[in-house]
Amino acid sequence: MNQKVIPILPVPSGGESASLYEAQKKIYPRSVTGVFARWRWAFVWLTQLVFYGLPWLPWATEAGGRQAVLFDLAARRFYLFGYVLYPQDFIYLTGLLVASALSLFLFTAVAGRLWCGFACPQTVYTEIFLWIERKVEGDRPQRIKLDGARFSTEKLVKKWFKHLLWLGVAMWTGYTFVGYFTPIRELGLEFLQTRMGSWEVFWVFFYALATYGNAGFLREQVCKYMCPYARFQSAMFDADTLIVSYDAGRGDPRGTRGRKDDFRAMGLGSCIDCGLCVQVCPTGIDIRNGLQYECIGCAACVDVCDGVMDKMNYPHGLIRFTTQNALAAGSDTGAIVRRVLRPRVLVYAGILAALCVGIAISLAVRTPLKVDVVRDRATLARIVPGGKLENVYRLQVMNATEETQRYRIGATGLAGLAVVMAEPQLEVGPAESRWVAVRVQLPFGTAEPGSHPIHFEIEGGGAHVSEKSVFLVPR
Repeated sequence: MNQKVIPILPVPSGGESASLYEAQKKIYPRSVTGVFARWRWAFVWLTQLVFYGLPWLPWATEAGGRQAVLFDLAARRFYLFGYVLYPQDFIYLTGLLVASALSLFLFTAVAGRLWCGFACPQTVYTEIFLWIERKVEGDRPQRIKLDGARFSTEKLVKKWFKHLLWLGVAMWTGYTFVGYFTPIRELGLEFLQTRMGSWEVFWVFFYALATYGNAGFLREQVCKYMCPYARFQSAMFDADTLIVSYDAGRGDPRGTRGRKDDFRAMGLGSCIDCGLCVQVCPTGIDIRNGLQYECIGCAACVDVCDGVMDKMNYPHGLIRFTTQNALAAGSDTGAIVRRVLRPRVLVYAGILAALCVGIAISLAVRTPLKVDVVRDRATLARIVPGGKLENVYRLQVMNATEETQRYRIGATGLAGLAVVMAEPQLEVGPAESRWVAVRVQLPFGTAEPGSHPIHFEIEGGGAHVSEKSVFLVPR
């Protein structure tokens, strides 16, 4: 009978406890230049110009103007350039989220974790915070030396100045984030005068603290342990996905050598085993060990390796974006592109294109008028002077334009049906909603007892909306 052997950890002497976890080692990414580094910084500038700039972009309206993008939760209105959206337009948010998910699937199937390496907020803010750290404390060797040095005035000044700059960026980020949900110019004035609501204060500091902690301290731990994308990315990869790969066939065996040495005569590959690809990696992995879930596809190792190849007068591409099939077969660029455009990718692209076109068309033909009809349950059907049967309704009319509109309300569905209102037309201000009581009358005896379907017809401002309801005829 087989017995399972359970290993027993040795207990250290001196009464010390045995640790089952490895201590977290701080990663000091080295600065790198190259094609992909320039692309990464281009996305940093692009994303941050959009994020920091949109709340300050003005938009002219009949009422005098507003910020171009504002999600006014208190008023339950969402302004997106020339569009005014209500909670009833939630379908557009759903479409946006589905399109974002499909885009992620498409980019991942084509070229792995492009989003993570170039446009993810965690990557973007880590790059910004690392840039500040390098400017204050120096590059990798200087930062390692500073952290290992004893306490000194220089160390104190550099550390505190770095954290002060980090906190400034984090607070401005939190302020901008809240500025999407409350007018950012009013937010600044109220923040300085400390008269703002508690929810605004909370979210400014909460988002600032999240930025400061994630980009300043957690960094690669967010990507390795907290982000779920790293865990299920393998389900979207296949052998034809472009990923950052080390060409072991060309690079191994690794070894040091002089620039003028004949490495082939020495039995070596192109890799000089300098370790720079590990030093520039923001997650601290060695790409030469193959694909790892910690790799975010930033291609910093590609840039630094190409730089080393230039110094050694070797061709580029020891580390590069390629596919597993291409590495195994030695395929050229044309073959890789043809394999990348496979059915899976084309299906993702087709569905995404159809969805984006559908959302665009829907917004273009969208009726700038929303109406909700609610029967007044406190008032039953009744006989009114003149021998007419009356039902009372409450209508919420939402003007989705930024101009004052006048609407006419009618009703159809039964012969002789008439709408009685205090005013012949309903006036609704720019981007406002208004509740109005509407009495619908029908000559008594012209309809059988029971529930009869009717339609409210609301017209005005070039828009027409038809909403269903019922007219009750008592027995």
